[in-house]
Parts: sequence; structure tokens; C-alpha cells
Amino acid sequence: MVSIALVDDEQSILTSVALALESEGYEVDTFHNGLEALNSLETKKYDLGLFDIKMPKMDGNELLNKVRSSKNLNLKEMPIIFLTSKDQEQDEIIGLRMGAADYIKKPFSQKLLNERIRTVLRIYSNRKNNLNTPNQNNTNLKKGNLELDELKQLCFWKKQVIELTVAEFNLIKSLAKYPGVVKDRNQLMDSMYGDNIYVDDRTIDSHIKRLRKKFKSYDSSFDQIRTRYGSGYSWRE
Repeated sequence: MVSIALVDDEQSILTSVALALESEGYEVDTFHNGLEALNSLETKKYDLGLFDIKMPKMDGNELLNKVRSSKNLNLKEMPIIFLTSKDQEQDEIIGLRMGAADYIKKPFSQKLLNERIRTVLRIYSNRKNNLNTPNQNNTNLKKGNLELDELKQLCFWKKQVIELTVAEFNLIKSLAKYPGVVKDRNQLMDSMYGDNIYVDDRTIDSHIKRLRKKFKSYDSSFDQIRTRYGSGYSWRE
């Protein structure tokens, strides 16, 4: 049974999410803040952590830092999904660079959270062999300086790893697979979240903005994502 540590200062979140995850067959332990969770994280093996960012006593980023610096190898390598509220972009970027696997914004659907959990668990299982280099096989998607390792869901730009969330990886893959082809927002939403989950189409614009910022932080000349006004986006050939 997959064991999950759920850390959030909102009792309603703890109760509703824990019940929903337990109905999916997961074992869930709940904690009201990072300080409360830390002792249990150090002594019990968890397969995944769900951390709220804004919490009293010890917030999600500080808890993540404790997890990643732990001498306990199982804890150090445990995948973390952040639960965020409102606009916490800078906190999300910090968390991703510290090693968070993904983030999901409140309020979220349980269906979306379930999909993210399954995907992150699968990705981390695949990554155990080698985290820093792409697989040397013919299944990776390569477009110029871009290489996407779908098995481990790692993105490389000019041989450097670009930390992406699950949704961002799917977005880049959808655009880069067919350079020059314009994808509208509905097509991109389906590739990111699946056709059974609805998100506001402005979410796509937000993801595109973040992706450009991430790539430019590694390469200031990055200009591969083109905006086709009134139509959507495409990957520059």
C-alpha cells in the first residue's frame, strides 16, 4: 500500500483529501504543520508527501529543505507535491528548484490530484536509475537543443536539466513534437490535464509565461515558444 504524508494547516483539506485518497487505496497520515510532520517523516517510510506551502511554525519550503537535507535516504528521495493557494509563483519556483516534483493550486479537483499522484509515483520509480542524464536510447524526443526523456519525465536544454512540473512537461512535449504547428488552448489543456479535467484557458497562458521564464533563467536567448495571437502557441522550428 502506498503511504502518503499530507501536511496542511486547514482541517477541511486534511479531512476531505485524506478520505478521498484512502478511498483510492492509499494510506494517509495527516499533519497540521511541518514541525508536527517532521518527526513522523524521519521515523516512518512514506512514498509521497503532499505539503501545503503557507503553514505556521514550519512552512512547506522549510519542510522540503529538511527532507532534502535528511540523512535518511528514503526520506531524502521521497517525491513531494506542493499544495498552493492564490499566486505563490516565487514559492513554487523555489520549491521546484529545491526538488519538489510538482505543485497543484487550490481549489483543486480530487480527480486531478489523483492523476498527479499516480504520475509522480511512476516518474520517480523510473528515475531511480539515473537522475542527471537522459536515457541513451532512441525513444527520447530531440528537437535541436531540447531533449525530453519521457520515461523519467526529465527536460534537458543544451544538456542542462530544466525543472518542470508534470503539466509543464506535457505542455512542452505537445508543442515540440510538431514544430511550427499551432496548438490552441483547448488542445494544450487536453495534453496537460487530459480531456476529462477542465481548467480555465487562462491557465495555459500562465504556464507559457512560467516556461519562458524558466528556460530564460538557463539561456537568456531562449525564444522557442511562439505566440500566435488569436490562435494559440507553437514551437519554433
